[in-house]
Amino acid sequence: MLSKAPPHIEVRNLTMAYGDRIIQKDVNFTIDRGQVFVIMGGSGCGKSTLLRHMIGLNLPAQGEVLYSGEDFWSASPTRQMNMIKLFGVLYQGGALWSSMTLGENIALPLQQYTDLTEETIREIVSFKLSLVGLAGFESYLPAELSGGMQKRAGLARAMALDPEILFFDEPSAGLDPISAAHLDDLILELCDELGTTVVVVTHELASIFKIADNAIFLDAESKTAIAQGNPNTLLAESQDPRVQHFLRRGETDVTLETVKTGDPHG
Repeated sequence: MLSKAPPHIEVRNLTMAYGDRIIQKDVNFTIDRGQVFVIMGGSGCGKSTLLRHMIGLNLPAQGEVLYSGEDFWSASPTRQMNMIKLFGVLYQGGALWSSMTLGENIALPLQQYTDLTEETIREIVSFKLSLVGLAGFESYLPAELSGGMQKRAGLARAMALDPEILFFDEPSAGLDPISAAHLDDLILELCDELGTTVVVVTHELASIFKIADNAIFLDAESKTAIAQGNPNTLLAESQDPRVQHFLRRGETDVTLETVKTGDPHG
């Protein structure tokens, strides 16, 4: 009998702290390969801190973060670096080098972590930019682009090494609703076409209901995760007033429509 493959990502009994101050405790969840998983909750609940623990920037006070069954934090430094190469990260501000062109920004991880020729790297850079709708923008500086275009360029760089997992920290921050919706569409397209597992930190309801296959809700008061599941299911079935208050803020049209259709991808 074939054994079941482990989840692509699993967080077990994770406690996050800064010194004696507990941020979140006893956090548990799994993410299947190819899912879009949203980490949601109000400001200050520890969403971005959880992401930092998952990508190797913050050491847990307790618990494990496993990738395909292997605990990141108990692995050797060499093995950790190999695991990190499977990650692509889009930070809140895009985090592009302002003095480098888009082409140079995207080429940087390829130059650092591969032995590819410069010609091959240029071809990959052009391909990644085309995937995010920025074909022909190789010579542009970040300051010459709109906020939405900078986010897409940051995504192209996050995808440079063909990661298995993409992490997004508040991808819609600073964007107008139309640009934010276009970025959500792009996330879904990449997930569907490339089979990438996507982890998104956000408090934006429109994005949550549009893109999430699964989600976890971090509560700042109890300092733990108090709900997990598809956001539409949580909205319809959760009895916790904190979850309901978060998911019903404003009762937006997109929220009501996704509840009617039951389609997490809109």
